[in-house]
Amino acid sequence: MCANSPSTIQNPKSAFTLVELLVVITIIGILIALLLPAVQSAREAARRVQCQNNLKQISLACLAHEEQLGFFPCGGWGYQWQGDPDRGFELRQPGGWIFNISPWLEQQALRDIGAGETDAQKMQSRILLQMTPLSMFNCPSRRRPILYPFVYDGPAGTVIKRNMDAPNTKWSARGDYAINCGSQYYVEVPPAGQPTTLAQGDSPTFPWPNLSNPTGGTYPYHTGISFQRSRIRVAQITDGLSNIFLAGERYLMPDNYNTGIDGADNSNMMTGYENDNHRCTAELPMQDTPGYYTTPISYFGSAHAGGLHMSFCDGSVHWISYTISATVFKILGHRHDGTTIDAKAY
Repeated sequence: MCANSPSTIQNPKSAFTLVELLVVITIIGILIALLLPAVQSAREAARRVQCQNNLKQISLACLAHEEQLGFFPCGGWGYQWQGDPDRGFELRQPGGWIFNISPWLEQQALRDIGAGETDAQKMQSRILLQMTPLSMFNCPSRRRPILYPFVYDGPAGTVIKRNMDAPNTKWSARGDYAINCGSQYYVEVPPAGQPTTLAQGDSPTFPWPNLSNPTGGTYPYHTGISFQRSRIRVAQITDGLSNIFLAGERYLMPDNYNTGIDGADNSNMMTGYENDNHRCTAELPMQDTPGYYTTPISYFGSAHAGGLHMSFCDGSVHWISYTISATVFKILGHRHDGTTIDAKAY
């Protein structure tokens, strides 16, 4: 019997050729390129939802303030001043609308920082107030709720004074939302329209600008919801709560998101009436644009493409296109001009 001969059949190892590998890599690259915009779009959609929710909570807090106290949050005294926990919510309160609605945002402890302290002690405790970020006040499409450089050389008052030759040695929390101060072109009052001491502000003889005078004056009539020493009641919004802006996103040049040197973003959230936290509807809103510094610095706007979120005095939040009519946008900032706007117009 013969022994079995070894098999001569071979099983060569299978392998990709270089061409096949390159084809696979190319296909994967194409798929990633097609998928990336969709992922980015989904992320931006999620950020927009978060931004809308932020503004909703802020607006509900404003309404809760009005329901309990009888008026929408006061704009405070001016950019020279921050909130004082011992001075209530009305004309004696130098702090602005964000400071005033903080208890209705579950931030009572923040508002109470420095309560019962002397004026000298409060100059220090205002630092802690200034350096407390609140996530609901930052649009996730623009910037994070962290501290940003505070390089502003502020005047006297309870806003922290910094020396411009030592920049970036202090920090400040900043917000991305502003309340509607009206359809006029003017936002802020200069130092002459603000007291430099608490005693001056409390004096019945201090010459406060009359921003609520429709017949004219040194400063234009303010037609919005919150401004210097305002106490706007629901009854004063005769065009209807669903027809008037309450608050919205504010324009900021992207170059200055993180610098603290923008004239409309150089302070902090807890100051009184200023363009950091108030905007008007005299100009159309616009998307944040590199290199475009607005003059006057009072625009609403956002980091979103296509439009921005604005809330109305009934608490609703709507998406407003940048292509909205200038006339319609201006009317929506005026609380009693006698004109109502159909929602289809925006």
